[in-house]
Amino acid sequence: MTTILGLIVMMVCVFGGYIIAGGKMDIILKALPFEMLMIGGAAVGTFLMANSMADVKHVLGGFGKIFKGARYKKQDYVDMLSLLYFFVRLAQSKGAMALEPHIEKPEESAAFSKFPKIQKDHHAVDLICDYLRMVGMNADDPHQIEDVMARELKKLHHEEMHPSHAMQTVADALPALGIVAAVLGVIKTMASIDQPPAVLGKMIGGALVGTFLGVLLAYGLMAPFAGRLKGIVEEEGAYFEVIRAVLVAHLHGNAPQVAVETGRKMVPTGHMPSFQELEQALQELQIA
Repeated sequence: MTTILGLIVMMVCVFGGYIIAGGKMDIILKALPFEMLMIGGAAVGTFLMANSMADVKHVLGGFGKIFKGARYKKQDYVDMLSLLYFFVRLAQSKGAMALEPHIEKPEESAAFSKFPKIQKDHHAVDLICDYLRMVGMNADDPHQIEDVMARELKKLHHEEMHPSHAMQTVADALPALGIVAAVLGVIKTMASIDQPPAVLGKMIGGALVGTFLGVLLAYGLMAPFAGRLKGIVEEEGAYFEVIRAVLVAHLHGNAPQVAVETGRKMVPTGHMPSFQELEQALQELQIA
């Protein structure tokens, strides 16, 4: 919502200020389709040259995140902490082998079925199952598992940051592409140097629309989009850090309540449940 609001405010202030100052929109509107074709087309072309088709699809998906925001809310963290509490309590009371029915077939697990949103999140499910499976294979060195999880989360973070980096690269290129369009407009104007000053003035004004458009698209659109997406990816990354914190705390021999409290402290402040809220959720947890 704030992204759309900010976009509207930016457009209204830029073009509204121009009109209030006495500017005429007819020159901009006349040149806009051609300048947009050159600048936008060049930006899309360079973007396609620099990325694979899988990366292109990833970036397109990133635009959805920009307008929707981070997908994990307070209740999602409560649900994840509740699920992890069940697993670490089960492992502590009945041994790692008791986890096997849940981690080998998570789609049939009563624990995962209790939280459908988590069950559909293959990244979260894979992370939980893979490392609980390692515990069952006697890979119970907490420092080793913590290191492996940290490296995997770093890899995942790097992959998820690619759309933001790609958008920022396009933003960095747009001002120069705007200059390219402006130079072409100047070349066109110089070819008509025999025309009256009034005609040349409009042609030069149309050429300068290219520079204006390149800068506006770069710093008023793509760069804010890239920054917004970066923030969303970093916020969503905290969800997986919660999983890592709980599992590592469990491997260090902490009680389930302590392990879950360790994870709660990793939740972003805006979504962190209070101790009492989480305690109530754990008390109400009923899994067959």
